[in-house]
Amino acid sequence: MKKIFLYYRLAKEELSKVIFPTKEQIRNASISVVIVVSIITLFLALVDLILSASVSSIL
Repeated sequence: MKKIFLYYRLAKEELSKVIFPTKEQIRNASISVVIVVSIITLFLALVDLILSASVSSIL
């Protein structure tokens, strides 16, 4: 039983050291992710379009 209380106390101490992000940081990170994913999606769509057109012209 003593080990359980010790584990709980140490876990609580470690959790108090954690720095959680603010709402603004979360919002900024989310916007950055959406922008990067959109850019990569557009790039891959363009590459797919070019490759599809070139293969179609060959065949």
